[in-house]
Amino acid sequence: MSFLRRLCIGLVLGAISGCQPESAAPLDQQLYIWQRQWRPAHEQALADSRADFSTLRVLALQAQPRAGWSRALVDLPRLKADARPVIAVVRLDGQLPALDQQAAQGQIDQLLSDWQAAGITLAGLEIDHDSGSARLPGYIDFLEKLRAQLPPGLTLSITALPAWLDSPRLAALLRTVDSSVLQVHAVSDPRHGLFDPVQARTWAERWSQVSEKPFYLALPAYGVALLPDTGGTLVVESETPLNRAGERRELLADPQQLAKLAMELRQQPPAHLAGLIWFRLPLPDDRRAWSLATLKAVARGDALAGQWRVEVSGAAGLFDISLVNSGNLDQPLPARVTLLADRCDAADGLNGYRLQPSSQPLVFNRQTSARVAAGGRRALGWARCHGIDQGAWNVYP
Repeated sequence: MSFLRRLCIGLVLGAISGCQPESAAPLDQQLYIWQRQWRPAHEQALADSRADFSTLRVLALQAQPRAGWSRALVDLPRLKADARPVIAVVRLDGQLPALDQQAAQGQIDQLLSDWQAAGITLAGLEIDHDSGSARLPGYIDFLEKLRAQLPPGLTLSITALPAWLDSPRLAALLRTVDSSVLQVHAVSDPRHGLFDPVQARTWAERWSQVSEKPFYLALPAYGVALLPDTGGTLVVESETPLNRAGERRELLADPQQLAKLAMELRQQPPAHLAGLIWFRLPLPDDRRAWSLATLKAVARGDALAGQWRVEVSGAAGLFDISLVNSGNLDQPLPARVTLLADRCDAADGLNGYRLQPSSQPLVFNRQTSARVAAGGRRALGWARCHGIDQGAWNVYP
């Protein structure tokens, strides 16, 4: 083969190779732990999340306008045993009239000392302060002084708001920290929804044009309820139930929407985007958070699917009937479930289901709404029958 021909083939192959898109580095997946009091259930939740989330960002300390300073009751031995990198989050409420530098420094110094004594080697400190844009100059000064007093090697990050994109001080703010966490959920009027994936992507792209340092996106894996106050303003109920009457409007971040956004960000990440941080680690009784099974599936990029199964147990003609969600996607209760049974003397629905009178097959109709976690089980009803065909059932959304 002539040299000229070999050169041409080489150029063609090189051009073809150059056209192939390089695979993007996988986005880091991290997790917020936001419970103010740790419980025994944290042990299993941490163990089950360890393979999928590299770093834990733990609510550690907060300052509120009337309550003052308070520590989250973190189980430090359990956190140490987990062995993942830990970033302590200090929440400074945006309604504070001013940031008290001396008080904050004292509280943070004591926190770092106590955690170090417990064997926790922190990877970083995150300040969560939802300041209005007009107060950013004071916030910049606060962060500069705080950073000067932090131990060498301890990274400093901040939770950031999309509203700051319109501030001329944003670039100066980002220069004071090692990285930022752009929160793209619960940042607009809640009546417009908890999260908008299109808007979130737009904010991320704009942030990448301002930030010269790594940044993360804080994404929702939870829901809230809106209920009216007596004055007509909305009250938001999250993981802690409020002792307040009134109709609740449930808002839930859609796992399918978040899965699509995460896939797009993996394929075409904005410049400097280092990873995704999911809010929040769910515990089994956290009824407004995604199940951990769904959260892990979204973080991994697995295909999402819910799958119902009806299970019947019992003997001597008395049967318990259950719904099982055997998929990896949390699902709302189905509207109707039918089950073929032989000569039933009595039967009834449970947990928000009512048995349709004189029905053959047995028909259970939903009366109240609820979700069943991926892998979860919920009692549907009971029946006293001569027999039930365990394979002859249908579930209707």
